[in-house]
Amino acid sequence: MDAFYASVEQRDNPEYRGKPIVVGGLPEGRGGVVATASYEARKFGVRSAMPSKRALQLCPQAIFVRPRFAAYKEVSNHIRAIFARHTDLIEPLSLDEAYLDVTEDKQAIGSAIEIARQIKQAIKDELQLTASAGVSINKFVAKIASDLNKPDGLTFIAPDNIETFMEQLPVEKFFGVGQVTAQKMKRMGLHTGADLKRLTEQELVHHFGKSGGFYYRIVRGIDNREVQPHRETKSMGAEDTFPYDLTSIDEMNTELQKIAQNVHRSVTKYGLKGRTITLKIKYHDFKLITRSQSFPAPVNDAETLLDTAMALLLKTDLEGKKIRLLGISLSNFNEQRPQGRQGGVQLELF
Repeated sequence: MDAFYASVEQRDNPEYRGKPIVVGGLPEGRGGVVATASYEARKFGVRSAMPSKRALQLCPQAIFVRPRFAAYKEVSNHIRAIFARHTDLIEPLSLDEAYLDVTEDKQAIGSAIEIARQIKQAIKDELQLTASAGVSINKFVAKIASDLNKPDGLTFIAPDNIETFMEQLPVEKFFGVGQVTAQKMKRMGLHTGADLKRLTEQELVHHFGKSGGFYYRIVRGIDNREVQPHRETKSMGAEDTFPYDLTSIDEMNTELQKIAQNVHRSVTKYGLKGRTITLKIKYHDFKLITRSQSFPAPVNDAETLLDTAMALLLKTDLEGKKIRLLGISLSNFNEQRPQGRQGGVQLELF
């Protein structure tokens, strides 16, 4: 979807249309983080995951809007119903993105490009929103194609063109290459796919760890991953970014109690028990750490979640530290796992 949260807000609130909209934490006080920004705001350099204060500096006229996840979820469900008219092989990545395998074409349209075109038109007609689609022979190339001509784009990369296309692609455009990795690549003189292609797989693994093998394959257009309509839940958790920095243990424990209750409700709802509890901490300087503890038997009760998180917190260096985010997650589940859930479920609290 194109600027999904912001587009839904502009659709539902005519006064926002044509204006720079930022969905996420408000910039007052310490402020929050941008979840997404409308294209009008992006022209000023506003991007997802940017501190809201910085977004306001770049675009003083921006309108900041709190997220409405219930509304976005409802729209997402409608979109997936549109997908299901064409294929049952749907792998959701998030509320606004999914892979579709249209090899088994339920409407016998006979063309993946035409299927994408019809899906885009149905979304526009039924939801008054735009989507961008990428069509190719594997997930990686299709994902990159979907980002090339936003908004309202439709890009096809033919099998014969894949290697040439990947060679010309800047490294920062490779899905899975973040800003830090892109900067490291550029310092090594690796600016395009062609540059990456000059390195052996061993060299890439040496410089980038396990990801090096992935880079070696995808720069050659090789991606054998199947579209997985039923992905096992790997972890389930909740986290909260606070309107002000926490500085005392009492404040932190109070917030951990709320978060533990949310995790408990979620894992209980899906009948999950896990052996590993993980505490996530983000400091005021955006440094992020995690601490985990594993148990011999699966757990999911709120008391164990909270007690473990508090104990893990005390094992960190809290001297003079200010905390802007805390999170708790449960993983390493028992064998009876729910199907059809996205891996790494994360509840967002605002």
